[in-house]
Amino acid sequence: MTDFQSTDIENGIAIGVIGPKILVERTREALQSFPSFTPIFQVYENENAATSLTAELINKVEVLLFLEYHVFRKVKESMEFSIPVHYVPLMGTGLYRSLFRIKTLYGLNALTVDSVTQAYVENILNELGEKNTQLTFFEGTATASLDDILTFHVENFNKQQEFSAMTGVQTVAERLTELGVPNEWVTPTHQDLIVSLERALLATKTRRNKESQIVVGLIDIDNFKKMVGLYPTEHEIQKLKLDLHRLLLDYVKLLDGHLTSLGGGEFLFFTTRGIFERETRGYKFLPILDDAHKSLGVSISIGIGFGRSATDAGNHARIALRQSKEFGGNTCFIVREDRSVIGPVEMTHPMIYDLSITDEKLLSVAEKAGMSAAYMSKLMAQVVRYNKTHYTAQELSTILGITIRSANRILVQWSDAGMVDVVGEEKISSRGRPRQIYRLSVNFK
Repeated sequence: MTDFQSTDIENGIAIGVIGPKILVERTREALQSFPSFTPIFQVYENENAATSLTAELINKVEVLLFLEYHVFRKVKESMEFSIPVHYVPLMGTGLYRSLFRIKTLYGLNALTVDSVTQAYVENILNELGEKNTQLTFFEGTATASLDDILTFHVENFNKQQEFSAMTGVQTVAERLTELGVPNEWVTPTHQDLIVSLERALLATKTRRNKESQIVVGLIDIDNFKKMVGLYPTEHEIQKLKLDLHRLLLDYVKLLDGHLTSLGGGEFLFFTTRGIFERETRGYKFLPILDDAHKSLGVSISIGIGFGRSATDAGNHARIALRQSKEFGGNTCFIVREDRSVIGPVEMTHPMIYDLSITDEKLLSVAEKAGMSAAYMSKLMAQVVRYNKTHYTAQELSTILGITIRSANRILVQWSDAGMVDVVGEEKISSRGRPRQIYRLSVNFK
């Protein structure tokens, strides 16, 4: 069975993900934290189909990730690869979780193990203080059949039924369960998948080529004039500016970047993409926002621009800063080379949407309703991600980063333009007026 998530390779680094359905779904969730990747998924029900599924992907992607080690080895034996090929190792938090579950359900008196390196299991058991566990490891070759692995576990169980089995193969786990053998299928946790995806990303040619790409950042103090007016003396204003400048200098130093003040509460910095991605943990972490607020009581907005030239990067940084301001400040947005937007950066799964809307019908309706490209893009991202078309004014205000009053005013315009219909009411308490529920009547997908 084949499941093509996307083939729009130009919008990101194409990664092929091959594995059983349950692991593919977990990886799909983990990939939401990697906006640089454009995934193509291959789901198999039978491991024997993995080689042909891999052959379908080999010329469409820049890196491959196998979710089961034994399938990786099997395919590697029969194919030559001209691109980086990775697998998710069973050696991280997933192994800890499986050993904990086995101890809780069956005890750790005796254990048969396949697909996991002996040293890893012994080290974890020692760290857990479990030094009396009788361990028996599968000693077959890497290309051993699943029947050989199954026989190994069953024979040991029949000799002494205090054994439980730990396997890295879904099919073996299912067969053991059918035979009544206590077992645990070792699967990677979300964190294990994140680590493997980070390794795959670093191995790609596109990622290596972008390591030295110039990144432009714009930092702006939110409501700068109003904030300055709250200080009674010029001395205190200058001291605040110096403290903020020092804080920003320390942060940009971590980025190996260069910072300069543009005046009026705005700063400009330069760094490289590789360093920026590492320090932000793949666009997921930007502590300077919280540091400025906690240490100085200052709210700042940041816009980051990527581009194929310094001019493009600078223009994109300005667009990204405008997005941060429209979102309400105290956040960061990123505009990439293709004008797609990532943000807010501090969200666990940042929204990704496109500023370049080309659908003529959508543009016509948006223009008639007075709807900006930013609002249209945010709304499109929400509809596509959550498959939701019904919203209240309160929900839209959060999505668009505006007040509820502004959301109600905009909804009146959209209603007049035929973009939304009132389809019901939501009563949230015995007092107060019910909230109207609006349905988007335009197809954003």
